[in-house]
Formats: sequence, structure tokens, C-alpha cells
Amino acid sequence: MIDVKEILAQAEEKMEEAVMYLDEALAHIRAGKANVKILDGVRVDSYGSMVPLNNVASINTPDARTIAIKPWDKSMFKPIEKAILDSEVGITPDNNGEIIRLTIPPLTEERRKQLVKQCGKEGEQAKVSIRNARRDTIDKLKKGIKDGLPEDVEKDAEADMQKLHDKYIKNVEGLLAKKEDEIMTV
Repeated sequence: MIDVKEILAQAEEKMEEAVMYLDEALAHIRAGKANVKILDGVRVDSYGSMVPLNNVASINTPDARTIAIKPWDKSMFKPIEKAILDSEVGITPDNNGEIIRLTIPPLTEERRKQLVKQCGKEGEQAKVSIRNARRDTIDKLKKGIKDGLPEDVEKDAEADMQKLHDKYIKNVEGLLAKKEDEIMTV
């Protein structure tokens, strides 16, 4: 006979992963404020191999509109600038010989709306993952009836599954609302 608690735990884990993935994806969408996470995808050519930017330089945010990158090796200025220009960050680096600065431009109204749409798409993907986890779990429970699982236990498990689903959908909507506020705040 199937273990209902185990099945529900697996579903909750999948839902949790969907929310964590969404949180990570939203962190990479820039909202007009300096955030070092927008540089996570930047890879730099360091002595013949492509490495993350934070492996060759220290990165910090001295103020709300600036990201400062201080390479550990002076020879890395050009490769870092090239990597930033080639990436999808969309900001031109400013090099003064000591530090590379990225000045985050204020977002236009049109760009803000595009970013909110992008967040919505990411959120919808997370919701689909959560719904799929619910559907798969309910399918397993229905198969469990054929294997001797009592119907009332299956119905209770289905109700618990729906509560989990609602909780994680609410988490997704909370993350999206928070990010939308962050983007739309001028």
C-alpha cells in the first residue's frame, strides 16, 4: 500500500522548489536598484577558462544606483568589461583604472511594464509547476485506491494536497506582488 504522507511530502518539496526557483529568477530581474545578483550570469575569460565574475573580482553596491567591481588582478579589467558588454545586463561599464562601475539607469515607464510582464511569466511558470505537482500527486492517490488505499484516506489526502497547493500559489502571488511594487516604485 502507498504511503500518503510520503507522497504529500514529495509534492510539497516540488512546490517548495518551484517557489525557490521563482524567488531566484525574480532576483535576477533588475528593478532600477543596484543588485549584485544581476551579474550572477556573467562569465569572464580568466586564463583560458570561463568563470563567474565573482571569482575574479569583489562586487558590492556603494549606493542604490551603483555596482562597484574591483578586480583582484589588474589584467582582468578588459576581460571583465568585455564580459559585461557581451552579457544581457544591458549596462555599459565605466572603468577608472581602479574600479569598474556600473551605473544603474532609472527605468522608463515602458521598461517597468516590460519587467512586470516578465515577472508575470516567471510567476506563471512557477504556478504551472505547483499545479503539475498537485495533479501528479492526486493521480498517485487515485491509483492508490486500486492498491487498497481506503477512499476516505484518499479524499483527506486530496484535501490536504489542495491546502498545500493554495499555500504555495499564495506564496508565488506574494513574491510577484512584492517584486511588482519594487519595479513600479520610482
